Amino acid sequence: MLRYTRRLSQRCGRNCRSLATYAPLVEKDCSSITPPYVTLIRNLDRVRSILNRPLSLAEKILYSHLHNPEQNLAGGGQIRGERYLQLKPQRVAMQDASAQMAILQFMTCGLPTSAVPASIHCDHLIQAFDGAESDLKRSIITNKEVFDFLESTARKYGIEFWKPGSGIIHQIVLENYAAPGMLMLGTDSHTPNAGGLGMLAIGVGGADAVDAMTGTPWELKAPRVIGIHLRGKMSGWTTPKDLILHIAGKLTVRGGTGSILEYFGSGVESQSCTGLATIANMGAELGATTSTFPYTTAMRDYLIATGRRPVAMAADEAKSKGYLNRDENNEWDDLVEIDLSQLEPTINGPFTPDLSTPLSQFGDFIKERGWKDEVAAGLIGSCTNSSYEDMSRVASIAKQAKKAGLKAKVPFLCTPGSEQIRATIERDGFTETLEDVGALVLANACGPCIGQWKRDDKKEEENAILTSFNRNFKARNDANSKTMNFLASPEIVTAMSFSGKLSFNPITDALVDSNGKPFKFEPPQGQQLPAKGFTPGDGSYTPQPTPRPKPDTAIVISPTSTRLELLSPFPSQFPSSRGLELPPLTCLMRVRGKCTTDHISAAGPWLKYKGHLSNISENTLITAINDEGGDVNVAFDHTHGEHEQAKDTIPAIAKRFKARREPWALVVDENYGEGSAREHAAMQPRFLGCSLIVARSFARIHETNLKKQGILPLWFHDKADYQLISSGDIIETHGLADVLNGNEQAEIKLRVVQRDGGMLWIKTRHTLSIDQINWVKAGSALNYIRNQKLATS
Repeated sequence: MLRYTRRLSQRCGRNCRSLATYAPLVEKDCSSITPPYVTLIRNLDRVRSILNRPLSLAEKILYSHLHNPEQNLAGGGQIRGERYLQLKPQRVAMQDASAQMAILQFMTCGLPTSAVPASIHCDHLIQAFDGAESDLKRSIITNKEVFDFLESTARKYGIEFWKPGSGIIHQIVLENYAAPGMLMLGTDSHTPNAGGLGMLAIGVGGADAVDAMTGTPWELKAPRVIGIHLRGKMSGWTTPKDLILHIAGKLTVRGGTGSILEYFGSGVESQSCTGLATIANMGAELGATTSTFPYTTAMRDYLIATGRRPVAMAADEAKSKGYLNRDENNEWDDLVEIDLSQLEPTINGPFTPDLSTPLSQFGDFIKERGWKDEVAAGLIGSCTNSSYEDMSRVASIAKQAKKAGLKAKVPFLCTPGSEQIRATIERDGFTETLEDVGALVLANACGPCIGQWKRDDKKEEENAILTSFNRNFKARNDANSKTMNFLASPEIVTAMSFSGKLSFNPITDALVDSNGKPFKFEPPQGQQLPAKGFTPGDGSYTPQPTPRPKPDTAIVISPTSTRLELLSPFPSQFPSSRGLELPPLTCLMRVRGKCTTDHISAAGPWLKYKGHLSNISENTLITAINDEGGDVNVAFDHTHGEHEQAKDTIPAIAKRFKARREPWALVVDENYGEGSAREHAAMQPRFLGCSLIVARSFARIHETNLKKQGILPLWFHDKADYQLISSGDIIETHGLADVLNGNEQAEIKLRVVQRDGGMLWIKTRHTLSIDQINWVKAGSALNYIRNQKLATS
């Protein structure tokens, strides 16, 4: 039995803070986290001899991790956006919600340990309600079965396990594992946060993580590289969060798809390491593969401050050899110029992270839309903005408010990013300052940012919240589709929480202090790193580095469990009744408009079923809009039985089709599957019988996840053809057999027999590589990996 309550029983609350002791941070064992720079630079020399041109930093890091540079880059020529790369990531990180399915898939491979260092982080399953201590205690009891499963599998396979309460995966990775020039994978879309330390950190589904954990080369289509040139310096209220909010407005949620965002210029040098992490974190909202920066003095300082001096020293040497910065005169696929001195605080939303409005215009924006000029809650922290620097600047605002006799006018929630941050800001008095003005400090976990917020007010009522989070889709935070989440810096969120009005601009507007006099905030001040150094807090959270696997560890999953379920391999769909073509497919529905992974597989209360595919499939597409009628969570069965209704929920109709052994297809709109990396959004449709999804366009991670699970993703050649396929139409592939037989250039057409008897042909295009063809043919990537391992054993 696992015990997680040690810190809870030791803590005695705010009244005995003066009795607390804060140990200094000790130097870490860096043997498993220092990149093999000698090998990487040697590989880079091989790459240079093939390409013979200046390289961007992103290319240097990515191509130096190639499994075989000569094979992948043969002949040189156009690589970015064209070639599929076989890569060797150095590390894998998994959060508790996605780790369940990743580990369940890894278990089917029959290997004794992970081929690369890996870690599991318990952060998504902790629900925010009334404060850190009670929330953590409640969540540990509620999720004990899952935490026990993850801890035992970590012990069995030699994976580092960060207990509930240790912090958010991305903050912990930045503090402990990230290193300049490294390539790592994480089973969360905001894995790019680690790019703040000058590396490539890429969000993937669990099956991709299994590639790395089994030693299988990980495949990625060579991203394009968008250069973002930063010059000038920020001042006053402007922060790195405002920069990425501004860029999201310029590039939109699709502007980074298939690309790495590489920042360069004098403006990079003026940013803190954690500020760069904020920028990289939200690059995911642009659809970017990841974001990175050249190695800077601030990165070096952060490595040393977090106990990783050996990594900093090794990175210094690698930089001197030209590895950790771009070559002069390298080529960009696109270039964005930004003068930081011209930026102002920015607020994005609601309902999409790319609706960007400068603070000076935000009051007019609210008025034009006819929304109430009210803030219902302010929430700061999350993986995007919970660094020491963020909290020190927020505390400077709270200190001014406290001196003026002000308290937050709305619920004001604060989420520390890690136990190290929590302990350090408590020691330095920030926590007390925040609580004195009305803040509720939550557990070191994701909480409201990913829907783990037990909110009692504003149910089904239109309201506006301000958050320093990264994503703001409908119903994401509190399950209320009428809650408008506006994204901003933690400084702006904090200042507005004292006003209670959306139109309040702390740069120009005044409040009234406790004496009835006008009070105006001064620009926030803060420190990049704590003057006294970091304190680790409760050391029991920190796992032993590079633990040895314990193969005798028992892993027990009850057959009656509602939380965990062993996986059965998805069957191959070939040969079908049509050979290497898909069998005739019924169109389940045509999905209208934005359909994120939150729409396909909702989070919030559904997170508890992440390890149980049968149960979580009950939420498949339940917030998607059916284009035939415009209703949410409605699908049609045009061949229903005598005792069945023609109309039902989407999961109900999908289950009917599955029970009838009637494979089906989806027709979807632009950027299908944007948002989170959750592979459940691919596994659930596959589990329910989906074989094909035809889209106007796909988000990168989701398209890969579909292929991994054996679903064929096709793109309309003419986007207008989206309107030509309706529910109940029968779809046949033609040309897929040629693709599956190894002809990557073959065209796949769809023959559509409409319900009224009409027939039409629709051209599509595919993005399948040779390996991905094998995944689809085998029924899933795991099936293919397993078959390959068996063939060579």
